[in-house]
Amino acid sequence: MSNKIRFTKMQGAGNDYIYVNTLAYPIPNPSLASQIWSKYHFKIGSDGLVLIGRPSDPAKADYSMHIYNADGSEAMMCGNASRCIGKYLYEKGLTFQEEIRLETLSGVKILKLHLIDNKETGKTEVESVTVDMLEPQLEERTQYNAEVGKNIQIEDRIFNGTFVSMGNPHYVIFVNDIDTIDIARYGSKLEVHPAFPQRCNIEFAEVRANGEIRTRVWERGSGITLACGTGACATAVAAALTGRAERKSKIVMDGGTLEIEWKANNNHIYMTGPAAFAFEGEIELPE
Repeated sequence: MSNKIRFTKMQGAGNDYIYVNTLAYPIPNPSLASQIWSKYHFKIGSDGLVLIGRPSDPAKADYSMHIYNADGSEAMMCGNASRCIGKYLYEKGLTFQEEIRLETLSGVKILKLHLIDNKETGKTEVESVTVDMLEPQLEERTQYNAEVGKNIQIEDRIFNGTFVSMGNPHYVIFVNDIDTIDIARYGSKLEVHPAFPQRCNIEFAEVRANGEIRTRVWERGSGITLACGTGACATAVAAALTGRAERKSKIVMDGGTLEIEWKANNNHIYMTGPAAFAFEGEIELPE
């Protein structure tokens, strides 16, 4: 019996993960696999590992997503990964639905696929995906200690951020020096600050003159990443709450732009953005 599995490398706005269809290839130890396979220069290289599987309740969801960061920790949710799963499922022929219910650790997300006809290949492809990210939570005591998080001093700077939970915790800090701020220096320390009992994703954001919000990310468990879907949602919410933007925002990250709408009628956040295949291959399961 072979211990090799098939994988697909995909990216959404530069947020790149390894995707495995566990209906065909079970992964006994996904935490270890993510740590080993995510290493650039040595293995595949990625921000982590995403497992596509059966939902716990087929009446409520069509598929499930489990995501592991590059350090092996399991994440609650990833917006970029959920969009990639939508493209994967449709273009691999696992579904012909244009709306998919995806089970995550932070609830069932609805993926709406936007299709185009590729005249060169004669195939229908997924151009982009809109994800209903559900409601943001502004108070989550298991993730954020508001008293401790009011003024966070890291070395020579004091940070006053806005906490937003998208199932996973985010701390959004608006700055005036987005292009020069040392993301690794401050992000790594903010992630593990006592204000965040479960560690935290850190977004540094700056509102540009054209209304777009330039955002850079320090992702919990992965470090600097080119994009973060839940982080883009959290940034849009923080911008609206602090009067820096309306309920529709374009969040410009290092890997691309995501469109976020926080609807007033149901309080849900809708994220629209691209998803793309990078390459596929085989790799041995770690022992």
